[in-house]
Order: sequence, then C-alpha cells, then structure tokens
Amino acid sequence: MVAKQTAATGQEPPGRQVTEREAWSAPGVLVLVLGIAILIAAVAALGLGIATSPGVGPATLIGVAVVLFIAGDLALHGLTSVVAGEARAVQLFGRYRGTVRAPGLHWVNPFARRRRVSTRIRNHETAQAKVNDADGNPIEIAAVLVWQVKDTAMAIYAVDDFAQFVATQAETAVRHIASSYPYDSRGSGALSLRDNAEEITGRLSTEIAARVAPAGVTIIESRLTRLSYAAEIAQAMLRQQQASAVVGARQTIVQGAVGMVQLALQRLQEEGVVELDEERKAAMVSNLLVVLCSEQATQQVVNTGSLY
Repeated sequence: MVAKQTAATGQEPPGRQVTEREAWSAPGVLVLVLGIAILIAAVAALGLGIATSPGVGPATLIGVAVVLFIAGDLALHGLTSVVAGEARAVQLFGRYRGTVRAPGLHWVNPFARRRRVSTRIRNHETAQAKVNDADGNPIEIAAVLVWQVKDTAMAIYAVDDFAQFVATQAETAVRHIASSYPYDSRGSGALSLRDNAEEITGRLSTEIAARVAPAGVTIIESRLTRLSYAAEIAQAMLRQQQASAVVGARQTIVQGAVGMVQLALQRLQEEGVVELDEERKAAMVSNLLVVLCSEQATQQVVNTGSLY
C-alpha cells in the first residue's frame, strides 16, 4: 500500500539512493529568440497602452504588456548554458529532476535550481604521511590519484562535499595500504611496497575506488609519488640494506669460487698433471679460495722447499 501511494505521488521512498538520470530540457536558442520577441511585444503593448490612455482598451493593453513581461522573464530565466566538461543538476522544490550534460544552451523549468558540477578529470595529491609499515618501521608515503565524477546526482546528494570526500578517503586508503605491507621484503619474496610497486598501486586504486564509489566518483589511476623510510631510521635502514647487499655478493662470490676449485681439481686429476694427497688438496683449496674470494690483489709466494 505504501509503495502504491509512493508511486502515485511520484515521491521517492525514504532511504533510496539518488542516481543520475537525464533531465528534460528544450532547445535554448529557440526559447531565447521567443523570449526576446515576447519582451519586444510587451514593450510595444505598454507603449501603445500609455499613448492611448485613458479608457478600457488602453488598460487592457497595459495588462497584456504586464503578462507578456512576466512570460518573457520566465522564458529568459529558464535558460541555462552548459559548457563541455560540466553538467547541470536540476533541482525543483528540493527534489532531483535530472542532469543536463549536453553542451549548449538549454531551457529548463525557470523555478528549478541548476547546480553546476564539474565532470572534468582531476588530480589530487595526498599530503606526505608518516605511517608504520607491516614490520612497524616508520615510513613516509604519498600518492597522486586521477579521478572524475561519473554520477552527478550521487556526487551532490550522497555526500556533503565530494571533492573533500575524495581527498579524505584517498589519504585513508594510502595509510591503510602502507600499514598492510612491509617496506622491503629483504629477500623473503613477500609482497612489499618497494619491490612490488605495480601491484601495490593496483591494490591502492581498487581500494580508493571502493571507498569513493558512494560519491559517484571513478578512479582512473593512482600512483605512489613518495616512498621512503622516515628520517629517524633512514640511516640505520640504509646500513642494513648495504649489509644485506654485501652478504648477497659474498654468497655469489663463494659459490663461484667453490665451483672453480672443484673444476680445477677435477681437471688436474683427469689429465694427470700432478698427484695430490688429501693434505695437498686441502692446501690448494685454501690457496685458491683466498685468491678468488679476496677483495685485494694477492701476492705470489714461491715455495722452494717441500710441503712437509
């Protein structure tokens, strides 16, 4: 019964989300010409009525002139221009009547309010935020997002200020993403902010899009513009990264050196160049590893005696 009464009165049920729809409008140029013609006719009727007064006829002409003035004013007052990259949301007596998106001059109900909404693509850069990552390390992070209003009705009626809403939700999403992942995986293969920038930005775009969807806004792209350790731990983390790099390089050098020693012993044994017992092999391995793994140039020592 309530639904039937609502449909009969044309009112929207309470709690229903207002979404964009096309508003009725007439060609504005034709109405402009008609309005100017009506005002000219009103001026002519008023002048004729004043010139021929007094009498019943002149009073009628003056009354017609007044009516024509009101009609012309209403015709001109209902004109609204829409430029490319903007839309006009039509609101009559507090109710949303639709949106005019087509560029040009339009005529709508002169008693309706026309609210301008920009549909251009916008950029927003979040402020630099200091957040603890998943490992508890303080980092500094900022992002830029490219967004656009897709539903003008939701942008106006669903939130108080859709631009401020986007800014707040973007900062919230950036902080949440930063605290959900470590800054550096340190070779563990886990998802990290520094090593997996493309995937992280994709997840950031998805989260921001979900947060700003109630405002009728779509996210075109988002990118991290700043990502670094906070100043108070930057030097310590830099030394840690340098130590990890040195350890990794040392591991590679040792693996290569061991392979070269194995190859040398195998070739000597296969070609019968020299017979080496276990003690001589140990001494040779030691010397080769020192030569191959040393960071400085080694000096040759000529042994003129026996190993024993």
